[in-house]
Amino acid sequence: MQSEHDAVLLQQRQTFRRGSIQLLVVATVITICSIYVGLFDGARLAEGIPSMISLIGEMFPPDFQNARDWVEPLLDTLAMSVAGTALAVTFSVPLALLAARNTTPHPVVYQVARAILNGLRSIPELIMGIIFVAAVGFGALPGVLALGLHSIGMVGKFFAEAIEHVDEAPVEATRAAGANGLQVIWHGILPQVLPQMADVSIYRWEYNFRASTVMGMVGAGGIGFELMGSLRIMQYQEVLAILLVILVMVTMVDALSAVLRRKFK
Repeated sequence: MQSEHDAVLLQQRQTFRRGSIQLLVVATVITICSIYVGLFDGARLAEGIPSMISLIGEMFPPDFQNARDWVEPLLDTLAMSVAGTALAVTFSVPLALLAARNTTPHPVVYQVARAILNGLRSIPELIMGIIFVAAVGFGALPGVLALGLHSIGMVGKFFAEAIEHVDEAPVEATRAAGANGLQVIWHGILPQVLPQMADVSIYRWEYNFRASTVMGMVGAGGIGFELMGSLRIMQYQEVLAILLVILVMVTMVDALSAVLRRKFK
């Protein structure tokens, strides 16, 4: 009995020691990176404080004089986020089925699908926005394409992970009933992952709305284009007003997405 107790204590000590070493390694890496980028450079940070205070002072009071001109860009931003998310979800579902080990038709197809998702995810949407602006011109279309393609990489990965972790019992029961491959996916897999897919899609829509404001800064339309224009002519009071409008819109989108998530639970 005593030996079993000692063995448990020894295992706990080893686990604690291993965890402590891992935590120390992570903390060391974080510290080195922070020093490398100058996060602990107090003198440099202190030099920037007066400039920040001066800039914030120039932003007040916010100037809403041109608020009527922001309605259409805001609608463009909202439409861009919705269309980009819809594009991503449409293509993510079949790619996720090919990129999940339990639904892919062949290991080679699995590797190719994973490579596509990794490739789309590795290119920032801002870079994609610049490329599409050069390809199709200014406006909301390049923003939709950039947000949609980048989102496929993220959404498809989450969808594939959800598909790989389904309960196998309903899948086996569907196969035992004589269902073919597509019927197994439709009746045995998708009903299990649809709530997770809906949740991921809504979260991605939230992200895409925020990202679409940045897309406007590279010429992809929306409220970000207005924000960039005010920054270029140093109209900081108008910049603050646009930022407040964006904050209100982001809050409304977050509230709506919370309602939608409750509906899908």
